[in-house]
Amino acid sequence: MCGIVGVLGDHEAAPILVEALKRLEYRGYDSAGIATINGGELARRRAVGKLVNLSDLLVHEPLAGKSGIGHTRWATHGGPSVTNAHPHQAGGVAVVHNGIIENFRELREELAAAGVTFVTETDTETVALLTQHHMDAGLSPIEATQKTLTRLEGAFALAFLFDGEDDLMIAARKGSPLALGYGDGEMFVGSDAIALSPLTDRICYLEEGDHAIITRKSVEIRDADGNLANRAIKTIQIDNTRIDKGGHKHFMAKEIAEQPGVIHGALQNYISTEGNITLPAEGIDFTQIDRITMVACGTAYLACLTAKYWFEQIARIPVEVDVASEFRYREPPIPARTLAIFVSQSGETADTLAALRYCSGKAAKIASVVNVNESSIARESDLYLPIHAGVEVGVASTKAFSCQLTVLFTLVLKAAQDTGALGKDAIADHISALRGLPAIINTALEQNETMAAAARKLASARDVLFLGRGHMYPLAHEGALKLKEISYIHAEAYASGELKHGPIALVDENVPVVVMAPRDALFDKTVSNMQEVMARKGKVILISDAQGLAEASEGVWASIEMPSIADALAPILYAIPAQLLAYHTAVAKGTDVDQPRNLAKSVTVE
Repeated sequence: MCGIVGVLGDHEAAPILVEALKRLEYRGYDSAGIATINGGELARRRAVGKLVNLSDLLVHEPLAGKSGIGHTRWATHGGPSVTNAHPHQAGGVAVVHNGIIENFRELREELAAAGVTFVTETDTETVALLTQHHMDAGLSPIEATQKTLTRLEGAFALAFLFDGEDDLMIAARKGSPLALGYGDGEMFVGSDAIALSPLTDRICYLEEGDHAIITRKSVEIRDADGNLANRAIKTIQIDNTRIDKGGHKHFMAKEIAEQPGVIHGALQNYISTEGNITLPAEGIDFTQIDRITMVACGTAYLACLTAKYWFEQIARIPVEVDVASEFRYREPPIPARTLAIFVSQSGETADTLAALRYCSGKAAKIASVVNVNESSIARESDLYLPIHAGVEVGVASTKAFSCQLTVLFTLVLKAAQDTGALGKDAIADHISALRGLPAIINTALEQNETMAAAARKLASARDVLFLGRGHMYPLAHEGALKLKEISYIHAEAYASGELKHGPIALVDENVPVVVMAPRDALFDKTVSNMQEVMARKGKVILISDAQGLAEASEGVWASIEMPSIADALAPILYAIPAQLLAYHTAVAKGTDVDQPRNLAKSVTVE
């Protein structure tokens, strides 16, 4: 969630730190700050709100120095304020932190008993104070930091800077990601490669429990047991971390428009030119699988819920889908012939990673569907399936969701092929339909203005209902989630058949109802539920294909036409109106589309 950067460089650190933090804005934040060492002395600047506020402060109160750390904070302990903003400093120690120190109250009590005083409400200040406390007892910065790390419980990524130590930085991770960047006589630290890509293309990732002692010309990495560890240095593709809006007003608009291209790219990686399904060498033999457990959070959870329909209807394999934050606390039994699939855009989602670790050693195989190949979830899986969506900056997931669905559908076809649930011709038909998907999505994007007009009507609503049936039920949830995330309108989703079991009590002339209903086998049932809404003066926005609209659009408040598509692939196509309705509603309301309040792109704490 929070963003961390660090520099031991040959140039002034402050502008480098601010620029790197800008590349981490997508993670979500409510305050920011930097600290540098100049003439052997630590100094820091912090500001609440957007990074431009920190930039303005640095114009009037500049910071010199070629060593520094920076941070964008998403508040956990203590509200957004300058006092609670990072870096935190205690005497000669400055610290930036992503994560939660779960035992900070216990540590505070120990420090208070030793006469140490606190000035913030944060857990992070405890880290700085404890390190300084150890230094006051005569330990060196390295010894003091190592002793502090042994006391910390919870999840964290940390970077330390020390008064009088212009050529020393210490970084540590447990549960939260942290990368080291190798330059020419320079070293860098970042929450991910995106922050570091303008500075270097040589990256290594700290592993769980690692800490690194960093100078400009050397790095010493030690593992959780204190032993020296070698971590592979990899060359990243700079183009893959480029961040710009490409002429669009918002990143979200750009990423919606990119979907035909990224889906095409994903398909090229999973379907050969001969029309064969190609998984990584580690593969999965579905004849050895009796059931599937899928676990994720947020939009990725809805991708799993969609895939449940596919796996059960097409491959005839039973599937259980769980919200990651509840999964391991339920302590579900994991039969031996279970495939556990974990879906996460960042590959660092804390709850999903914890669920994966719960399944490790129990499930027959652990697979992950991720957008970041070097992420913790990818590294800890038996098999990881990259979605090839490219960098996604908008907090509300769009292209990552459609690529997750695309990759999961190819996995379903592989399962159906292995088990014989589908014959060769049926598999070929599905693959042909998949290959036509990018062109169909391009056609759907041409309805942008129609969706904008419908969204302007939605913008005045306080409550919105979404209805769907079958494959469209998870997409109704996705539409409601997107609208909530970026327009702040209360929205709920229901299976159409559940309407009369309670939710219809909410329907009146002030509650718009968005109905997702391609002309499929369940269309007539969904339309019947829609008519119940209209009979109670509900304002219906009907999203369907030409045949569906011809049959059922009379009397609706607005209609949006989607191209015809194979029934199984409709969820991927109907993600487009779900996204664009939310996007244009948020634009009409003037909310922050790319960085909605209270949200973060990558949720790396529980």
